[in-house]
Amino acid sequence: MQHPHHISGTFEVKLNPQAAAPGIEAARLGRMTIDKQFHGDLQAHSLGEMLSAMGEIKGSAGYVAIERVTGTLLGKKGSFVLMHTGTMNRGQPQLTIQVVPDSGTDALTGISGSMGIEIKEGQHFYSFDFSLP
Repeated sequence: MQHPHHISGTFEVKLNPQAAAPGIEAARLGRMTIDKQFHGDLQAHSLGEMLSAMGEIKGSAGYVAIERVTGTLLGKKGSFVLMHTGTMNRGQPQLTIQVVPDSGTDALTGISGSMGIEIKEGQHFYSFDFSLP
């Protein structure tokens, strides 16, 4: 039986620009590493990578990212992977962040769910709706 949970908290993120992979420089993609620290009921560290592309009109862009989150969630130790798909359509954001199926390890095996991110006055906040078996 899955038990739904809703938690929220804060996080800090460091995004470090990386060079384009050899041979694809002409694609004009942005590439960054992700290094996050989560606080609250999710006490965790994550590492990942992001690819982005700008649209031809100001305010339009897209990104995809994958990050592995390792730490404790409601006191349960383990890791899981988050997959991001985000767009900005002339300034209107749309973001989906989902737990990759079967990516949970240790006490987080079987986790499923989705995360939201909000930035207010430079502070990053997350909300996480998830289920554990």
